[in-house]
Amino acid sequence: MLRSCAARLRTLGALRGPAGGRRLPGREPRPALRSFSSEEVILKDYSVPNPSWNKDLRLLFDQFMKKCEDGSWKRLPSYKRIPAEKIQDFKTHLLDPKLVKEEQMSQTQLFTRSFDDGLGFEYVMFYSDVEKRMVCLFQGGPYLEGPPGFVHGGAIATMIDSTVGMCALMAGGVVMTANLNINYKRPIPLCSVVMINSQLDKVEGRKFFVSCNVQSVDEQTLYSEATSTLIIPILQTQKLRQTWDLYLGPPGFRSQTSSIRIHYPSAMTNTEVRKGVMV
Repeated sequence: MLRSCAARLRTLGALRGPAGGRRLPGREPRPALRSFSSEEVILKDYSVPNPSWNKDLRLLFDQFMKKCEDGSWKRLPSYKRIPAEKIQDFKTHLLDPKLVKEEQMSQTQLFTRSFDDGLGFEYVMFYSDVEKRMVCLFQGGPYLEGPPGFVHGGAIATMIDSTVGMCALMAGGVVMTANLNINYKRPIPLCSVVMINSQLDKVEGRKFFVSCNVQSVDEQTLYSEATSTLIIPILQTQKLRQTWDLYLGPPGFRSQTSSIRIHYPSAMTNTEVRKGVMV
């Protein structure tokens, strides 16, 4: 597994050229890379196969795409960041304008899409509205290392949080994580592929209860189990719902620790929401 990971790193390095931007003799200079904030990059869908995906991830992707043909499942597109005109809704309804710096907002991007292809989070999500179930196919790259040769527990928590968040979001609109409990069973080898299965168990008022497990491709190895409670914020507008309907990528980096028990506020007032308690 580590040898295949190293080989993938060498391939990616070869595609990028020599370190430090030096040009080899006889080589034509490469065109300058565009800023990730350009509209072309923003609107690029990153939940489709790229050269870094291994055969397991490609095979699972093809299998789920076949399930999408009859409409029972659908693939969710994923972008580096929300387009500028959509960010305005969040700034208007969920952020204190005094805390917003335009130059910073213009350079933001999702944590899970902030690595080059193959180095960090490679994933795609599929949702079944009938089953109220979300499946994330995840390949953890070498920059997510925790213990030598294995994916960091915080990176796993990030993907679990993103998956359960999207499961609740698809079922009920904008949600925030109130509670996330994770039991780590086995470490996940770097550059391997796992399936993160999440299921909406019940809804009580504004609360959504979601369960989740992380399994190997053959479903014979259980890596992690999790439960989560997510809450619809008190401040909810039609515009904000439409924003999330248009943006179907992961809700963002909300779990910032690899601890087994992660807690967030269980209730929010309008004032708290406007002060930026959105994660």
